[in-house]
Amino acid sequence: MLCYNIFGDEMELLSNVLRPEKLSDVIGQKHLIGDGKILSNMVKNKKIFSFILYGKPGIGKTSIASAIVSELNVMHRFLNATINNKKDFDIVIEEAKMNGEMILIVDEIHRMNKDKQDILLPYIESGLIILIGLTTSNPYHKINPAIRSRVQIFELHELSTDDIVLGLKRGCEKLDNIKIDEETLTYIANLSSGDFRSALNLLEVSYSSTNEDKKVDLELVKTINSKPVFFHDKNEDGHYDVLSAFQKSIRGCDVDASLHYLSRIIEAGDLDSIYRRMSVIAYEDIGLANPSIGPKVMAAIHASELIGLPEARIPLGVVVTEMALSPKSNSAYLAINAALNDIHAGNTGNVPSHIKTSSTTYKYPHDYKNDWVYQEYLPKK
Repeated sequence: MLCYNIFGDEMELLSNVLRPEKLSDVIGQKHLIGDGKILSNMVKNKKIFSFILYGKPGIGKTSIASAIVSELNVMHRFLNATINNKKDFDIVIEEAKMNGEMILIVDEIHRMNKDKQDILLPYIESGLIILIGLTTSNPYHKINPAIRSRVQIFELHELSTDDIVLGLKRGCEKLDNIKIDEETLTYIANLSSGDFRSALNLLEVSYSSTNEDKKVDLELVKTINSKPVFFHDKNEDGHYDVLSAFQKSIRGCDVDASLHYLSRIIEAGDLDSIYRRMSVIAYEDIGLANPSIGPKVMAAIHASELIGLPEARIPLGVVVTEMALSPKSNSAYLAINAALNDIHAGNTGNVPSHIKTSSTTYKYPHDYKNDWVYQEYLPKK
């Protein structure tokens, strides 16, 4: 859906019209933006280092990158790791050589293949190319270690309902004579599940669907998007309450409740939270009672990523059912916590001399019957 471009007669998406030209206009991300914060200081000092921004869709990755290059007024290029080919990256490098420096913004950087990475690496190393990577995937899992070692990684936080309402009010200023109340703005914000771009798009569609009175109310919004609002609430507790209920239902062996809360998170489209929480449950709550559950969870996650929604519900439903029905044990979870508490309390002690690297008195268990021999492994302390 399009709206009138405030800069001319052409039509442009509201989300593009509102694209910030300076960091202070970015919605949310106060841990990175503001007085004394890292990204703001980079811009203030006019010195940008290569970094990667990662987080959920619609929370400001592209906006932050755009604001930085706009505020600095420096030469830059936008490329997409999926769409742009090796030749496009070669052209950027040649432009950088002629200019002396170039900020390269790469969207979907987790999809950048090895050929493109090999081209960029030496120029990132030398500083000729300043890389700003954008990704929805955890770069510690999806980005080549060679790239990771040359950049800083900043995680963007989910936007709060208040953040999105603030952004929607800015959007309303660009829509002639729109009439909308606070309740409807909050409803749209909650409906977006933290995706500001999605909220703006819904606002724009709603506005374009109004009569001459230009009134956007709850009834109109619900006719456009009937997705139930349940995942977030005003204090943001709803997000974590549903995840907590999901884990506790599996821990309590209640299959029906487990699938209920799984369905709520699926409906919100937050697969990443499901993946993380299932992985934790597999090792915290099920653990040694069913060691095979960990690989099964990872297999279900892989299958879900491969097929996407709506089919992802099928492997997720199967593995969550098995998790709820599985025997439970938190013994390993308690044991590692106890061990860490010892470390934090200073109860470390020296490594016994017979198992140090240079030891000549170490007893090699495989040389003994049943591959076992008594010897002390813990420090005396």
